[in-house]
Amino acid sequence: MSLYLIIELCALAVPLILSFDKKVAYYKHWKYLFPAMLISAVFFIATDIWFTDLGVWGFNPRYHSSLLLGGLPVEEILFFFIIPYCSIFIHYVFIAYFPYATLGDKATRIISILIIMTLALITITNISRAYTAFYSIYLMLLMAVTLFTGSSVLRRFFLSFLIILIPFFAVNGILTGSFIEEEVVWYNSMEIIGVRIFTVPVEDTIYAFSMILSTLLLMDIFEKYFSSKKKI
Repeated sequence: MSLYLIIELCALAVPLILSFDKKVAYYKHWKYLFPAMLISAVFFIATDIWFTDLGVWGFNPRYHSSLLLGGLPVEEILFFFIIPYCSIFIHYVFIAYFPYATLGDKATRIISILIIMTLALITITNISRAYTAFYSIYLMLLMAVTLFTGSSVLRRFFLSFLIILIPFFAVNGILTGSFIEEEVVWYNSMEIIGVRIFTVPVEDTIYAFSMILSTLLLMDIFEKYFSSKKKI
């Protein structure tokens, strides 16, 4: 078994076992979660294949299996299902145990606008860096859509993401070379800013935020749609 797969299975173990916990009842969200994850995964896998082909990043064969799909290790494909599953589990644990921890609409809008402005500045000053520019633009658009549609997802996600970052840095830290001899995933230094948190490129936080938010927004859309169908 490859190191990459071991890391993923270890990350998945606790959320999967506790999915049936009565207080969180994560399994009740599966009917919205799984289709949302699938749609989000299609986009992120497609861009992953593209960026790998461009040499923006790549994978160390020492740490993954020989089975490739679209030029990606099978473990990388699984990443786009396992990590959102685990991250959104944490999001719902946060909601279950801290039901009154939420930002107001005004605070959410202000934070969102500040993030969009920061991302715009990052994009302008790093337009030649593919990873930095592409996902900064994507997250800007995603947050603009969130604000425009009036979704309340960010009111809690801004808070839960701070908790999600803890296991995120643990997992991505190993994938980017912490505690092991070489990276599992390497990055082209010309395509990133070069600022790292431990061994994790700072762009990975933008990537993670956008990937999880994409899934949460789709879940919100599905839930509202099916709820309205029931009322008819």
